[in-house]
Amino acid sequence: MNANLMNANLEKLFRKYPELVECQTSIEEAFEVIKQAYQSGRKLLLAGNGGSAADCEHVVGELMKGFMSKRPLSQEMKDKLASFSGGDYYLGENLQGALPAISLVSHSALMTAFANDVAPDMVFAQQVYGYGKAGDVFIGFSTSGNSKNINHAVKVAKALGLVTIGFTGKGGGELKTLCDVTISVPFDSTPDIQERHLPIYHTLCILLEEAFFG
Repeated sequence: MNANLMNANLEKLFRKYPELVECQTSIEEAFEVIKQAYQSGRKLLLAGNGGSAADCEHVVGELMKGFMSKRPLSQEMKDKLASFSGGDYYLGENLQGALPAISLVSHSALMTAFANDVAPDMVFAQQVYGYGKAGDVFIGFSTSGNSKNINHAVKVAKALGLVTIGFTGKGGGELKTLCDVTISVPFDSTPDIQERHLPIYHTLCILLEEAFFG
């Protein structure tokens, strides 16, 4: 993508949250990793607990549909969809370009079955094992960096050849030692950490949208 757009979005982030300047390198690395995965036809998997689970859903909501732009389909795709709808362009006019992302936190039947039948701290790991393919990206949110279910999932992801990104706090915990890229915001309190994760992933979503949809 245009370097000026990249810099402009990061500058906007750091004007609002100057304390995040120290995360610039890891934010840029995370963007490049996810961009490369999407360029290769891969997908993004996300997991977290509590408020971080909501962050996973939030990220998916920004990537799977238009965020700052409408992401219209090509005319070729609109025509193809219309050919299956008797010439009606409703599908093509309402679908939007998507960047494939799956939040692992809301699969209630699978999660409750696996937690009950096998092991609660292995649910995310099982999902990564089932969905993950080499070249995909796994993002794990853990404010402490020591959430066992997240770190188990990261280990499985690495074994399968996924690239791993961690969102965590100041210390980083075990997550920081496991992930290929770790965004460690300089705070210790869970609310403070989660409040800074949001503008970071918003910025990443904006950058990815601009890279793929202009």
